[in-house]
Amino acid sequence: MTRGKLTQAEMPPADHAFYGLVWAGTVLTERVDRALNKAHGLPVSWFEVMLWLASQKDPVPASVLGNSTMLSRSQVSRVLDALQERGLVVRTPSDRDARSIEVALTTEGRELFEQADATRRSCLAPVFTEVLDEGDLEALRTVWRKLKEHKAELTPPPGAGRGARTRAE
Repeated sequence: MTRGKLTQAEMPPADHAFYGLVWAGTVLTERVDRALNKAHGLPVSWFEVMLWLASQKDPVPASVLGNSTMLSRSQVSRVLDALQERGLVVRTPSDRDARSIEVALTTEGRELFEQADATRRSCLAPVFTEVLDEGDLEALRTVWRKLKEHKAELTPPPGAGRGARTRAE
């Protein structure tokens, strides 16, 4: 009988790899969330939406954010409400589709995003980018691309339950 923690040798490699990914994602996300909240009053979910918006020159249809972030569409809507209340995003009717609303960062939103992104990078550096070398980072990108290639199999059918959909796209 094992006492204490299981070792890698005691766990099948696929299980160890899977739980390693889960652990790393959870720990790094919690670290970033604490840093962003402390420095900017910005939860990581808000930052994620701002990250997607900051990478676009033009306003983005709100529905695209629901498909691109790791948040559900209803969560995206709540985040956009909060960001708009703080003056960080603006929602406008779409010129291309009268039924659609487009979202963009305000000048204040872009400035806060830049500050928050610097906070995120500095909080991750000692435990991520300064620990992993270029080969490690490329290996992670390769794993992510391979898993993403099977997105259709990972996405549950409509009505299969909340929170089970694939997030990072």
